[in-house]
Amino acid sequence: MAARSRLLDWFWRSQNWRQGGESALLARLPDSALVPLRREQLDPVDELRLLREKEPVSRLKLPLGVRVWLVTGYDEAKAVLAAADVFSNDFRHVVARAGIPVGHHRAGGLGFTDPPDHTRLRHLLTPAFTMRRLSSLAPQIDKIIDGQLDEMAAAADRDGSVDLAEHFAGPIPSLVICDLLGIPVEDREDFRRLSAARFDFLGGANGTLDAISESVAYVHGVVRHQRAEPGPGLLGMLVTEHPDITDDELAGLTDGLMTGGLETTASMLALGALVLLQDGATLASIRDRDDQVAPFVEEVLRYLSVVQLAFPRLAREDVTVGGQKILAGDIVLCSLSGANRDARQGSDMERFEPTRPAPSHLAFGYGIHRCIGAELARMELRAAYPALVRRFPEIRLDGSPEELAYRKLSFVYGVDSLPVLLK
Repeated sequence: MAARSRLLDWFWRSQNWRQGGESALLARLPDSALVPLRREQLDPVDELRLLREKEPVSRLKLPLGVRVWLVTGYDEAKAVLAAADVFSNDFRHVVARAGIPVGHHRAGGLGFTDPPDHTRLRHLLTPAFTMRRLSSLAPQIDKIIDGQLDEMAAAADRDGSVDLAEHFAGPIPSLVICDLLGIPVEDREDFRRLSAARFDFLGGANGTLDAISESVAYVHGVVRHQRAEPGPGLLGMLVTEHPDITDDELAGLTDGLMTGGLETTASMLALGALVLLQDGATLASIRDRDDQVAPFVEEVLRYLSVVQLAFPRLAREDVTVGGQKILAGDIVLCSLSGANRDARQGSDMERFEPTRPAPSHLAFGYGIHRCIGAELARMELRAAYPALVRRFPEIRLDGSPEELAYRKLSFVYGVDSLPVLLK
């Protein structure tokens, strides 16, 4: 575990103010370590493909001899994500050492929890994410989408220009997940801002940690309110049906669901719409044919892989993956954007191909830590994309894709603004 200790010491010393637009933490990382977070518009940088083809499990060069492995191959990433007995997700001690208050150390929820705690807590959430329960949410999801389409139309200027990210992609998952949880309407925009900030490395180490601390502190307040006056949402149900669950556990679960269900789906809605706006044939296909919507959603999930890296893993024991010997205590990062473009999975995997037969992908992760809200996200995407292009059949990008402000370094890739013309 010496490498992990050295990483913590280095990370701690790196938390200084920003210099030249980048954080001190980033300034101390070699460029090769940032490859899995870099993109050229919608595509991972070519270095990621070359690395995967040469060495699908490779050692990252980091200071102080810290041993970190990057997994870019599909089969290799799937093997790591499936092996919860070999790789630990419990980074709570790292978070505490990084400066987040001890009482808020469950930030990230299930993503940073190992069995048996993970098994128990996920079991509590499962009833809310069954297909039967989710199906009952479909009318409300449709209502939210229709409401945002109305807002887009009202917000458009005389030329028909409006920001799709602001008025459509962002609000839909925010309203859906907050309705599910029972979050007050007046607090939702602030939490979405914090959700985005925590994934963005260009805010600096301190900025990311501050966003995590602030959002989890907010969630603790929500939990205390629900404990005193349980509402009709998921939080109220958990408090009522499982009185032994602690406030700390509830806050962690809520934080994980909100951050996982807000920014990821918002980014998918925006970037998926961008894919459509650049492919008139596919836009017409999902506008006119219901049977084309689900295949489009699966392919765009694979192609975009907005969650670029899975939660980091710690090797519990020595293990060999992809021909590389990983030692106990080593940190392993799985590049989902890299794995989902692996040429061994099919032809032209670097290309968006909506007619691709049922692509297998890791956009939601794999194994016991696979996103519990995956089916909810699919429901939102399958409802939102066709509703958008049917309501605004002449919709097009206002400008060129090259002019968009793509996030430079972020675990969740996206754009902060997507100007479109509705007519």
